Amino acid sequence: MKIQDSVVFVTGGNRGLGRSLVEQALARGASKVYAAARDPKTITNPDVVPVALDITDPESVTAAARLAGDVTILVNNAAIAISAGFLDSSVDEVRREFETNFYGPLHVTRAFAPLLVRNGGHLLNIHSALSWLAISGSYSASKAALWSMTNSLRLELQPQGVGVTGLHVAYVDTEMAAHITGPKTSPAEVARQAYDGIEAGAAEILADDVTRSVKAGLAADLTALYPQLAGA
Repeated sequence: MKIQDSVVFVTGGNRGLGRSLVEQALARGASKVYAAARDPKTITNPDVVPVALDITDPESVTAAARLAGDVTILVNNAAIAISAGFLDSSVDEVRREFETNFYGPLHVTRAFAPLLVRNGGHLLNIHSALSWLAISGSYSASKAALWSMTNSLRLELQPQGVGVTGLHVAYVDTEMAAHITGPKTSPAEVARQAYDGIEAGAAEILADDVTRSVKAGLAADLTALYPQLAGA
């Protein structure tokens, strides 16, 4: 599916990777780009359509889908990173992470799927290398659940003419990863790979070397991913 002349809707489009996804959609010739955020006043690009959206609120999601009936590409990008521990954090923290990172994209996809089917569209979900690496508590678990949902959605939507792409990336050089000292990929590079993948009809995009290494490690002994288990 070409980005040229498409109509793109990006959740969490006001900052970080979301902002780069918005900017590159415009640069690639999208005819319209909706940038969604809880506070649309934080979206300052005059070339986009700002949308008020709380992905955890079904009524807000329904209103956004009603507004953006011409969408052909939906990008589920909005996420939070709490990384609650399963033994030492409150269950409410774990639930909050899932409400945003799993149920949020579910609400949005359910609302927008009829539009994508009608318009001949495409769905892009932003995952994480931590979908496959359980070192970040509730964040890893929520992204693993999103990955599984994406795979199921692909099976459900493909017969209806809608392509589904999942993008996995390790650390992106954004505010969310400001505390990370290791290698980071620029949001512009991740956005480029995202749209290249959509245009190529890719089912999955592995956006950096770390992600490719983690994915390969899934086929090995668990100690390949978790060396601390060696000899346990």
